[in-house]
Amino acid sequence: MIRVSKTRLPGVLLIRLDPFRDHRGVYAMTYNRKLYRRLGLEARFVEDDYSRSRRHVLRGIHADSKSWKLISCPLGRILVVIVNCNRRSLRFGRWQAFELSEKNARELLVPPKHGVAHLVLSKEAMFSYKQSEYYDPRRQATYRWDDPSFKIRWPVQNPILSKRDRLGRYV
Repeated sequence: MIRVSKTRLPGVLLIRLDPFRDHRGVYAMTYNRKLYRRLGLEARFVEDDYSRSRRHVLRGIHADSKSWKLISCPLGRILVVIVNCNRRSLRFGRWQAFELSEKNARELLVPPKHGVAHLVLSKEAMFSYKQSEYYDPRRQATYRWDDPSFKIRWPVQNPILSKRDRLGRYV
């Protein structure tokens, strides 16, 4: 049984999967279009991506104006931060953090104009996501992980960052 709940960020949904576990390991259905439509989740996905990183790697805050994302963590444990990046919204800059892991079997459905960042908490982790639009770097905005306007409280002082994430880049 899949359970869907609202978060403090309008449009962002937390999805709790119900994986099957036995002596062989774990089986989980992470997406079923018919079931998700019945639950009111209408986003259509066209691309699947993942990143695999080691402890203290921080990726993001990445946002675009068109793409819905369905995020999960099938390996390890990550802290995912979602930020409202819609400058026309009264809620611009509001954020919420979620722990996703292979054990808690949670997903996040993230609407357009919301930034996504994740920090690896375990020795290594996989960040997996579906997108409703094809990746287009010209449409991507990157906010610095420590952007003072967001005031995100990260559990690390010196994360491992790419140049893009360290400097930020806006479209």
